[in-house]
Amino acid sequence: MPNSSAIEESKVPLLDDLCSTIQSNNNEDGHDCHDLVQRVWFESKKLWHIVGPAIFFRATNFSMILITQIFAGHLGDLELAAISLAYNVIIGFDFGLLLGMASALETLCGQAFGAQKHYMLGVYLQRSWIILFLCCVLILPLFLYTSPILKFMGQPSIVADLTGVVAMWVIPLHFCLGFLFPLQRFLQCQLKTGVIAGVSLVVLVVHVIISWLFVYVFKLGVIGTAATLSFSWWLLGLGLLIYTLFGGCPLTWNGFSIEAFSGLWEFTKLSAASGVMICLENWYYRILILITGSLNNAEIDLDALSICMSISSWQMMIPLSFFAGAGVRVANELGAGNGEGAKFATMVSVITSTVIGFVFWLVIMIFNDTIDLLFTSSEPVLEVVDKLKVLLAFTILLNSVQPVLSGVAVGSGWQSFVAYINLGCYYLIGLPLGYLFGWGFHQGVTGIWAGMIFGGAGVQTLILAVVVYRCDWKKEVEKVNMSAEKWEALGRN
Repeated sequence: MPNSSAIEESKVPLLDDLCSTIQSNNNEDGHDCHDLVQRVWFESKKLWHIVGPAIFFRATNFSMILITQIFAGHLGDLELAAISLAYNVIIGFDFGLLLGMASALETLCGQAFGAQKHYMLGVYLQRSWIILFLCCVLILPLFLYTSPILKFMGQPSIVADLTGVVAMWVIPLHFCLGFLFPLQRFLQCQLKTGVIAGVSLVVLVVHVIISWLFVYVFKLGVIGTAATLSFSWWLLGLGLLIYTLFGGCPLTWNGFSIEAFSGLWEFTKLSAASGVMICLENWYYRILILITGSLNNAEIDLDALSICMSISSWQMMIPLSFFAGAGVRVANELGAGNGEGAKFATMVSVITSTVIGFVFWLVIMIFNDTIDLLFTSSEPVLEVVDKLKVLLAFTILLNSVQPVLSGVAVGSGWQSFVAYINLGCYYLIGLPLGYLFGWGFHQGVTGIWAGMIFGGAGVQTLILAVVVYRCDWKKEVEKVNMSAEKWEALGRN
């Protein structure tokens, strides 16, 4: 166990470093900042301390994959198709599942850090490593049998075979994700976000250099691009690990512990619920693209939808970062026993993200014609994109609210409950409505997208908003205290 006196003397970022944290437990009225503007300012600084680096982290990760696709594209159309297919189908599934399972740490580490039970963060990290490593082993056949799987899905043999080769070379990346995602959540929950952004920037620069060497100097072809991707992600993970092991986290990392092997079943259930919750959302939008591919005018519709999804994906880096920020802030406050602080953090997170989403909504509505030309000059495609403009704008606005509410759910430990909501809204309401509007009402890609967005994501967002609005935050604090005692008991046993 860590030295208690060391903990008392140490400065904890949650309580000391971030602009005089609201100490609600010491005041009868629940907060020490009577001025609302000042409270919003304090909370915004703490929120952006997480969100800003998170946006940068996501942007650099996305850029590494984009750079890899660019180098593959210079090799040839076949190589680009193989890299793109491997990323969108195989690695995309991997990302969603492992990232979702690692989100369990946002609940446990965030709450433990708020409660100043720093020693438990290291134990939770090690438990997550164990669970995600076993998960990586279980889904390894997806990489080993990529080629026959893609052929079964109707992909051309030449593309499927080369994608299978790429999949073999990104197996190290597959295992890296199970190691990196928990480590990133571990650091994020204790507000060590600057190091995440800094290491990401260094790795991005190295990735560009290594990609050039492997493709143009060593002439390794598509294998070189895949190997570079695995190398760069492991470099990112090792950089964060070195920081953690060698003095970066003196309070929360106290070496490897046998406690990590206790309570694994309970930890697995929470990780699985987190994984299902995230995957149900991730797969939903991929299904949208697959359904569009079965339309009569599929080529043009797919091109138009891909342009819209590209724009939406770039913008989604911001609300997904608010997902992380809201989860950490709510978990920190609940762990500290501050239910009102968790409620206020929720309000500030939702409002801030919504305002940013509204700005992007205006940009899409006003400058849509200019943005389209960055992707294509095809008149038929531009006509379809113009029809989808309003849907794209409202999707961006809706996605500025939904991820934040999901982040609040993660910070509060509601993953299992939200997984059921996602299943019902997305797959029992959204998909049937998409089919009905697309084929029954003959609205094509516009009808499919409208049905799936407003019927699925819209209803889900509305339900989450009602749940968060009616939440009794005092009871949530009591639940967190009971949960913390359970996890500590599991560790002792």
